Amino acid sequence: MSRAFVKDADESVGERLPDIPLSEHPNYVTPRGLAQLRARLIAARERRDALRDAGEALSQQSELAAIERDLRWLNARVGSAIEVDLSQQPHDRVAFGALVTVDSDEGQARYRLVGEDEADVEHGLVSYVSPLASALLGARVGDQVVWRRPAGDLAVEVVGIDYPQDD
Repeated sequence: MSRAFVKDADESVGERLPDIPLSEHPNYVTPRGLAQLRARLIAARERRDALRDAGEALSQQSELAAIERDLRWLNARVGSAIEVDLSQQPHDRVAFGALVTVDSDEGQARYRLVGEDEADVEHGLVSYVSPLASALLGARVGDQVVWRRPAGDLAVEVVGIDYPQDD
């Protein structure tokens, strides 16, 4: 039988949206990042259940399909999460979860190396697979590294490394 005629138990009536692509990188997360993913998963389940309880109004079908797609992605991300114990990270060099203070010609800045789903550049949270993180990983205080950016390479010096336990 063609797959087109089979309805999965977790799908609602209507179109199944294409899945959100999953990263090929290991899904490392901080404790805070894992908690955020789980909270998003719970919120999406609650929204799906509320829509289902409200009935099968045509206007809700596209929202329900989007939530089902988000749930598939969130379930995959939570299921593949590798929580990193920040207390076990090497405090003398930059590794996943580090809060790194850098100095450059553009001034001083602080960045935290986090999982892809937790990244938020506006708040100084950068993905561990980003060009900045790639340059910083393994560096020690006093090391100078080159951050390869679209705006041009920038030499940055590591002036501080911390592993906050505020997660």
